[in-house]
Amino acid sequence: MQKGMHIDTERCVRAVQSKDARFDGWFFTAVLTTGIYCRPSCPAVPPKPENMVFQPSAAACQQAGFRACKRCRPDTSPGSPEWNQRADAVARAMRLIADGTVDREGVPGLAARLGYSARQVERQLLAELGAGPLALARAQRAQTARLLIETTALPMTEIAFAAGFSSVRSFNDTVREVFALAPSDLRARAPKRTPGTPGTPASTPGTPGALSLRLPFRAPLNPDNLFGHLAATAVPGVEEWRDGAYRRTLRLPYGHGVVTLTPQPDHIACRLTLTDPRDLTVAISRCRRLLDLDADPVAVDDRLRTDPVLAPLVDKAPGRRVPRTVDEAEFALRAVLGQQVSTAAARTHAARLVTAHGEPVDDPDPEGGLTHLFPSPEALAALDPETLAMPRARRTTFTTLVRELAAGDLRLGVGSDWPEARAKLLALPGFGPWTADVIAMRALGDPDAFLPTDLGIRRAARGLGLPSTPAALTARAAAWQPWRAYAVQYLWATDSHPINFLPV
Repeated sequence: MQKGMHIDTERCVRAVQSKDARFDGWFFTAVLTTGIYCRPSCPAVPPKPENMVFQPSAAACQQAGFRACKRCRPDTSPGSPEWNQRADAVARAMRLIADGTVDREGVPGLAARLGYSARQVERQLLAELGAGPLALARAQRAQTARLLIETTALPMTEIAFAAGFSSVRSFNDTVREVFALAPSDLRARAPKRTPGTPGTPASTPGTPGALSLRLPFRAPLNPDNLFGHLAATAVPGVEEWRDGAYRRTLRLPYGHGVVTLTPQPDHIACRLTLTDPRDLTVAISRCRRLLDLDADPVAVDDRLRTDPVLAPLVDKAPGRRVPRTVDEAEFALRAVLGQQVSTAAARTHAARLVTAHGEPVDDPDPEGGLTHLFPSPEALAALDPETLAMPRARRTTFTTLVRELAAGDLRLGVGSDWPEARAKLLALPGFGPWTADVIAMRALGDPDAFLPTDLGIRRAARGLGLPSTPAALTARAAAWQPWRAYAVQYLWATDSHPINFLPV
């Protein structure tokens, strides 16, 4: 896979003719004779090559006047892996748009977060994606609207505003233009599913506001370390593993929510309960990011297989993902709590903070154990440092990080500049390479973050015959770039720690 793949016509034609699902989200096929656009794996008979035009985004297709295919539903394909593996302004902009920044703050707000003028952002997005920030946000709103229309019993007026539209009229016009169907027709055509399956209209008694949906991914996906890590490090009250699913509370722009994520062979079943439906797009985006669902596992594994030491690990369990986070500030604070202590001790420290300073919430599941949102930096800024049961040096590290986050002097979010954020972290007292790099890997989403000083990595390296000193291991790992964060997952998996196993 490569940047700007849509300009490689010959390669795109081969992908469409072979119906290769690995390319879904990398580019879109606009068909000149029918006026529709499809994902590469569309089950319909492929059009003649001369009738195909390739676009880098659904928004570009829509802007050119094409409507979404009713068979392959290209708006529901996994997102492009590019936006999670790059650190440039366009990738950061795409992550922010997915997180709803344009809908909440407009293009000026997006530009301010990136440190560019609105004109510069518009120009860069148009050059690479064929659509500006407003068109990209509009395409996302259309996708959210379709999801709500087809999977909930919400009135259309509520759906319009929940999806981010400014008026019912713009909602109706966009849905008709993108899908060639009125909203009511989309709902009538939605497949009827049995209760309890993803996609069932969500108005179940006892779970107001609940929504079930499928989160697609590129195969293969190995759920063991992904869900194992989240379950083994779960903070009581905020997270739990229950009945084969990972559950947690979510702090969102307009309210809060609870999500239940269940691994299935060909998708992740997602059940969301939100206090404000306007948070749906952001919640889905953050859950996809948490589970690294937009990764390109074939590209990752192919690179790591070039190392004869890693190749057997990859062949044994391909498709490992990097477990990430739904809240970057939360993860950074938890990383400090976990410095030089066991997983169990880190959970205990975090649970105390949650009980004392977290915001209480109700679990929509009567049997569930979720009780709080993880405390915000603003809430923690008021705590008495002497109440923290940790060594004085780590207490200083923790309170300094809290102040920086609460004041906005340190921003850790989807639009962060990775090198800049890492440099700011390393400038804080008590922040060494391990803490900065684990935050870069799991919070910032840097796919090339590496942990050569991690004890588990050094133990795995010794067992595999790799260099075990940080400098020598870093030199050897240069061949794994730009996917060293994934190499970390394969190295960790050589150990018998609970983080590496799907809970039973």
